[in-house]
Amino acid sequence: MTETIEDFYAVIPAGGIGSRLWPLSRADAPKFLHDLTGSGHTLLRGTWDRLEPLTGPDRIAVVTGRAHRAAVEGELPGIPDRNVFLESEPRDSTAAIGLAAAILVRREPDVIIGSFAADHVIRVPHLFDWSVRQAVATAREGYICTIGIQPSEPSVGFGYIKKGEGLIIDGAPEAALVDSFVEKPDLETATEYLMARSYLWNAGMFISRADVLLAEIEANQPELHAGLIELAEAWDDRDARGPVVDRVWPTLTKIAIDYAVAEPAAAKGRLAVIPGHFDWDDVGDFASLSKLNSGGRKENLAILGSNARVLADAASGIVVSQTPRVISVIGVKDIVIVDTEDALLVTTTEHAQRVKGVVDALKLTGRGDVL
Repeated sequence: MTETIEDFYAVIPAGGIGSRLWPLSRADAPKFLHDLTGSGHTLLRGTWDRLEPLTGPDRIAVVTGRAHRAAVEGELPGIPDRNVFLESEPRDSTAAIGLAAAILVRREPDVIIGSFAADHVIRVPHLFDWSVRQAVATAREGYICTIGIQPSEPSVGFGYIKKGEGLIIDGAPEAALVDSFVEKPDLETATEYLMARSYLWNAGMFISRADVLLAEIEANQPELHAGLIELAEAWDDRDARGPVVDRVWPTLTKIAIDYAVAEPAAAKGRLAVIPGHFDWDDVGDFASLSKLNSGGRKENLAILGSNARVLADAASGIVVSQTPRVISVIGVKDIVIVDTEDALLVTTTEHAQRVKGVVDALKLTGRGDVL
């Protein structure tokens, strides 16, 4: 399929620093601005490239921080200025996606929007394309729709979606209601989910008519909704926008869209899911980054860095190098080494999730200079 979807607008929330990828990912260079797969382009650019065939270049919006505007526009030279929505500070996913919905519905009352994170890796694009088209067809029927990933292993790093009763929707043969959301499980439970085939990884993709999404926010977070509407009313007036953003944006409730929209909609029978059969990873830590860059073989040592100088013997894991230093890795398994100009991380893939704790500790000790 190569035709664009006429009533569809893609939204890319590009925020967060990816703290589990410190010291590679920083506040001024978050993970979506890095090439983490050796593809030659950033994760943000990869997200744009797989969405453009569905929307065209004029129907993709990016929600990002003011500090990242220049970098985002440098990565996406085709994006119209009016489609770059700037946050003055992070207020979580409901504010980011809700802002886009509120702006776009004023421009186009019947628009369907889809939210897709800037920092995920997706392969087999034609299967992604098919899932999105099914989700849009489902959204036209008034559902809020998510795309859940068919698990390939018993992962304990992702939340899960439990599929419920199937829906009969033209153009969406795989659509089903969402029965419930499940937090990250232990290994035994994740293995049960894999065998059951009715559980999907929660990839945080949401597709909905913009007015339906906003109505759900209004029902569950009325003060947040009121703020978003006030922002949207001023947004396309350049003179009015700045003062309204400065006054209203810091007051918006910080809440993830899963809690403000998805879970309440599921409880009402208004949340649908499409199973995604494409390869997907949220590159949440160095363990997943190692897997992505080693061909899935645990005995391999993945090496990232355009000028990396790594000598390895009987070693596995990942080395990320941003310096001219020679790094020698001998006889160690599942190692993680990240070498930057001002910080060095050494851990293992088993403990990769604990890197966020280092970032929290650095904040507490006032070492923001390396964050």
